Amino acid sequence: MRIAILRVGSVDIDIMESIQRELCARFPGATCEILENTMPLPQDAYGESRYQYYSTTILARIQDYVEKSQADRVLGVTEVDLYVPRLNFVFGEAQCPGRTAIISLFRLKPEFYGKPSDWNLFAERSAKEAVHEIGHTLGLGHCHNSECIMFFSNSILDTDRKKPAFCESCYPPVLKRLKGLPRS
Repeated sequence: MRIAILRVGSVDIDIMESIQRELCARFPGATCEILENTMPLPQDAYGESRYQYYSTTILARIQDYVEKSQADRVLGVTEVDLYVPRLNFVFGEAQCPGRTAIISLFRLKPEFYGKPSDWNLFAERSAKEAVHEIGHTLGLGHCHNSECIMFFSNSILDTDRKKPAFCESCYPPVLKRLKGLPRS
């Protein structure tokens, strides 16, 4: 499986490389690359009344990069705050199953919660959300195990509680789906 990681707007290269390493570690045999291209933030995704970007609109635009990159999956990474209707925010969204996903770094930074900057915590949270969304593209739904990477994060506390790996129930389907994909 080939996973391409796409900047959506301006994103620091250090966090992109950290996400890249974690995706390669969590998806055995996958190749992960950071695309040179940056996708501009679609202005029609911006919800003026919410001061957030509608993630589903951005997700649809990422689809164009699947064909351009010839990747099996494309993960968009953005610094802006994302939402979907009926939720205050989302850490990410993915086609389930599908080929595209997006995560937002906006609420993963400790500073958002009035805490001191902690790059390692930020990188861990970012990696968890990236793996979670790629798991959705492989057809995995949310897990009931609060320690599993596929558990739904309703708040940053849920993200912090999760382990950075799939539980015993979720990991076998990941391996099975990875074996069914062409090798890059």
